[in-house]
Amino acid sequence: MTEVLIGVDMGTASSKGVLTTVSGEVLATAVRKHGMSLPRPGWAEVDAAVVWWQDFTEICRELAESLDGRHLAGLCVSGVGPCLLLTDERVEPVRPAILYGIDMRATAEIEELTRELGAETVLARCGKALSTQAVGPKMRWVARHEPEAWGRARRWYNSNSYVVAKLTGEYVLDHHTASQSDPLYDLVQRTWAEDWLEPVVGHLEMPRLVWPEEVVGTVTAEAAAATGMPEGTPVCPGTIDAWSEAFSAGVRHPGDLMLMYGSTMFFVQVLPRLAVHPLLWTTSGVERGQYTLAAGMSTSGSLTSWVQDLTGGVSFERLVAEAAEIPAGSDGLVVLPYFAGERTPIFDAHARGVVAGLSLRHNRAHVFRAVYEGIAFGIRQIIDSLDGEQTPISRLVAVGGGTQGGLWTQIVSDVVGRPQVVPEQTIGASYGDALLAAIGTGLVPPATDWAVSAHVVAPNPEVREIYDTLFEVYEDLYPATRSLVHTLASIQGARFTGE
Repeated sequence: MTEVLIGVDMGTASSKGVLTTVSGEVLATAVRKHGMSLPRPGWAEVDAAVVWWQDFTEICRELAESLDGRHLAGLCVSGVGPCLLLTDERVEPVRPAILYGIDMRATAEIEELTRELGAETVLARCGKALSTQAVGPKMRWVARHEPEAWGRARRWYNSNSYVVAKLTGEYVLDHHTASQSDPLYDLVQRTWAEDWLEPVVGHLEMPRLVWPEEVVGTVTAEAAAATGMPEGTPVCPGTIDAWSEAFSAGVRHPGDLMLMYGSTMFFVQVLPRLAVHPLLWTTSGVERGQYTLAAGMSTSGSLTSWVQDLTGGVSFERLVAEAAEIPAGSDGLVVLPYFAGERTPIFDAHARGVVAGLSLRHNRAHVFRAVYEGIAFGIRQIIDSLDGEQTPISRLVAVGGGTQGGLWTQIVSDVVGRPQVVPEQTIGASYGDALLAAIGTGLVPPATDWAVSAHVVAPNPEVREIYDTLFEVYEDLYPATRSLVHTLASIQGARFTGE
């Protein structure tokens, strides 16, 4: 009987599933689009029972229709993260899940925990400074601001570990996700930071640590009825979606860097050894013994969607075609893409978007192109930090839905002055999940790589000068406007605080 695998990823804007053979051939795919709740400026949440579990069950049922008598040998799950989902002992959420670094509510708790634990100690032990990406400050925020929900909570999950618990009844968390759940995980010792747990986690139970490809349980009878998956199917826990996507694209060797073009822009670089940078995130890798360096911007694809909505819902195809006719540099228009605050490299929850240089000559195509270019300038800033003496970048791999149009990736290569490899298979994290399931169940060797290069986006040297000039403007624009946009951000927030 032919053996097949399923990978499912719960992303920011959609959940995606894939059914593959052991050799990586795609037999079927399924997608469910969803949104997120933005109840206040700087907040980002989802209803986990709907956005994660219901999407997952619907995708599994759709993929099950394509099994055609084949044997489902294993499945693996990835998802956005690090998130904070608090549940009771029956794995029922006590409040909506708080999303990863795009949720910036816990700024006071970040500062508080940094003072308590020591900034240098946190950096050395966790591999990164506490930021909006950290889980611990969000725990403290809930304990302080929603004591009733905190009192009912017994366990905490990321998106993938929640689905794994619903599938198998196992309470686990993979090492990579744990390494982003700061300040709870000791990156050097690869275990929970036991002496830091009580003041942050309090009465909550801690999950068992596992590796992303490790079989942690099997589909229960109840989960089989909900998902259409055969009872007893082995389940691997997977990890955070960006790392699973990097794994799917063959970003597995020191010097490899993935650029993930999604609702947000994310970067994952494989390290030759453990290294720490004060403005970047060092984490455990997908594979055992591996370390990675990461960074993330708060907006990218979500900002282009904003432009689309602002201009009356014009199709992306038309906007891209119009923007392609605009010269490099958008006729002197520069955008700071901080419309939801920013993570790397400024870590400023109160930053806001800036459009500089507007004139009556500029039209929607200029604005759309300038958004692409503004994101590209942010990418260049981050790549300059990633490309250090101890962590040189040897290869850029571009993945995600934003690679499909061609213009965006070309602008990024032009701005950063580097070629990008675009893989043939662009399904994303769910494809990496299927490969992890194949490895975890022993169907393929651990070194198996399904990635195949489709084409390379080479930089155009003719536009280098204009982009170098505008990059200098971009770098000066944030410090020049920082205090002004902070004032505006406080006005925006006052509507919700009553101040």
